Amino acid sequence: MSTPEQPPHRSGFVALVGRPNAGKTTLTNALVGEKVGIVSNRPQTTRHAIRGVVHRPGGQLVLVDTPGLHKPKSLLGKRLNDVVRDTLSDVDVIVFCIPADQPVGTGDAFIARQLREVKAPVVVVVTKTDAASKKQVFEQLVAVSKLVEGAAEVVPVSAVSGDQVELLEDLLIGLLPEGPPLYPEEQTTDEDVERQLAELIREPALEKVRQEVPHSLAVTIEEINRRPDPKRPGEEFVEVHALLHVERNSQKPMLLGKGGSVIKQIGTEARAGMETLLGARVHLELHVTVLGEWQDDPKKLNRLGY
Repeated sequence: MSTPEQPPHRSGFVALVGRPNAGKTTLTNALVGEKVGIVSNRPQTTRHAIRGVVHRPGGQLVLVDTPGLHKPKSLLGKRLNDVVRDTLSDVDVIVFCIPADQPVGTGDAFIARQLREVKAPVVVVVTKTDAASKKQVFEQLVAVSKLVEGAAEVVPVSAVSGDQVELLEDLLIGLLPEGPPLYPEEQTTDEDVERQLAELIREPALEKVRQEVPHSLAVTIEEINRRPDPKRPGEEFVEVHALLHVERNSQKPMLLGKGGSVIKQIGTEARAGMETLLGARVHLELHVTVLGEWQDDPKKLNRLGY
C-alpha cells in the first residue's frame, strides 16, 4: 500500500515502434543503460521483440523493441509486421519514434494509421535531436503533433547524448499501471543467451557487407560448449560454433572477404562482445552457408527462428 510520501510502484510493458532506422534500438539501450539490442545503420536490423528492463525506485519499464513496421515485400516482411501487431495489442504504452533529422514520410503516416486502432496511450519521441538543428527539431515537433492526434506526450530526445532520456523514463513510468516489479533487479533483458550471441555476430556482419546483403543475412548458433579454462583456473572457456546464412552464392564472398579478411574481422568484434556477455574467454568458429531464398520459404524461416 502506498503512503502520501511514497507514490505507488508502477510496472508494465512499453513497445517502441517506428519505421526502420528510426533510433528505436539506440533508445532502448540508452534507457536500459547497457546494450541489449543490435544497432546498425542498415534497415531491418531488429527481427525479434527484444525486451530491455529498466529498473527505477518508483517503477519498472519493460521495453519491447519491435522490427520496423513497413509495407512487406516478402514472407519475412509479413511475419515481422505480425510480430509488431501482436506486440502492440498487448502493451501498456506505445512509444512512436520519429527521427528529427529526416522529414516525416509515408512510412511514418503508415504507422500513425496503424496506431489509431490501438487502445494504449501513444508517446511520440522525436529521436536523434543531436543530429538536427534546433529549427529542424522544432519543425519536426509541430509535424508529428499533427501526424499523431491525441498523443499522450511529444518528447524530443537524443539517445546518443542522453538528452531528455530521464525525463522520458519518468513520463513512461507515470503512464504505467500500479503493480510490483515484473522482473528481478539484476535482469536487464529476457533474451536467451543463444539469441544474444547470434545478434552479436549479425551486428558486425551487417556493418561490413554491402547494401544488398542485410535482408538476406541470418545467423544461427549451432553449438555452445563450455569447459574449464586451461589458462585460467576456476574460470570457464566457451566454444561457440555459428552459421551465417545468405540467400545467394554471390553474397558468400562478400562476407568472407579476400583471404577470409572480412569474416575474421566479424569474428574478432563478435568475440569481444561475447566475452563481455558471458564473462569468459570465447573461441568462435564462423562458417558462411547459402540457404536459397529463405525470406520467402516458410520452412526455412521456421528453421531460422522467424
